[in-house]
Amino acid sequence: MDATNHINRRQFVHQAAIVTGALSLGLYSCSQEENEVLKAVREFIYKVANEDGSFRPGIDPAYKGNSDTGLSGIAAPTYATILCETFGWNIPHPDTTAAYFLNCQKPDGAFYAPTGSMDMNAPLAKLYNTTQGIVALRLLGQNPKYDPMPVIDYFFEGEEFKDLPLYTTSFFPLFFCALGESMPDYIDERMRAYILDEQKEDGYLQNHVAATFHAAHYFRLVGEPTPKATLMVNRVLEDQQEDGSWHLFEPDWDVHACFDALFILRQLANQDDPKVLEAYKKATDWILSCQKPDGGFTHFPDWKDSDMDAVYFQVGGLVEAGFLKPQKNLFNEEIMGWGHAMDPKKEYSCI
Repeated sequence: MDATNHINRRQFVHQAAIVTGALSLGLYSCSQEENEVLKAVREFIYKVANEDGSFRPGIDPAYKGNSDTGLSGIAAPTYATILCETFGWNIPHPDTTAAYFLNCQKPDGAFYAPTGSMDMNAPLAKLYNTTQGIVALRLLGQNPKYDPMPVIDYFFEGEEFKDLPLYTTSFFPLFFCALGESMPDYIDERMRAYILDEQKEDGYLQNHVAATFHAAHYFRLVGEPTPKATLMVNRVLEDQQEDGSWHLFEPDWDVHACFDALFILRQLANQDDPKVLEAYKKATDWILSCQKPDGGFTHFPDWKDSDMDAVYFQVGGLVEAGFLKPQKNLFNEEIMGWGHAMDPKKEYSCI
């Protein structure tokens, strides 16, 4: 869909909804467009599914992926599994997909992606791949073959967790949520102290929405109030661009910025605040401008190749903004990726 046709279709649906009285003030309720978006996304997921249970990053088999899907072959099947669970779709090849993840785990407990540009033996790769692998297996009704705790133990033998990027803080509670076990107090105490030490007066970490999002995600997963939540929200609202995005830095640094900002607004802001509702509307329009004719999404409107990473984060952003609705009666929604389906009125805790 080109931008002009997309805007015209959106305006048509919007106006029709007003005529029928179906549009709630401040919120999208365009079910026709919502259904069109979801239908296209589901078709994209099926197009990139391989019979061996893996998923390609994009339609073209030669496309190597971007961001998570470029770094790890575990990313695309994980995000496909999460989205299928979010909307109640059947995953294309559930048995072989479960087998794919199980085969990625080795006796040391870590998951190793068979493809991707990461050094799969590096601590960060082991943390990312193992967390994602456990999430996917839990959603597929499977348990890991080996105890994955050695992956986590490594980071707390000393202060190795401080060698990780700040955008990894919530990997730890997500790991334990997906594993179905309580996170040890000593991990929580050290991680909280680290986050608070890195947090600035405006609520942000590292002057970046990604690190700040993971801090907010961390506190939501452990069931504690997010420090400086109001300041975080205020900064997010101030940083939104006129086009509806949160693109402030280089693309590879801000590739998930819209999702991250929307999580903070969805989980921490007053949902009746007109500024928040307007931010949702602007973000929704920007995300929809990233959808391509193949049904997938790119990370930015002018990028060419739809990518399973972008599909997860853009669709997740549409859920956070209230444009798309997950299936009813979701179970364990806190383990579905990076929190897009979490209920802001619900308390979660892995401790």
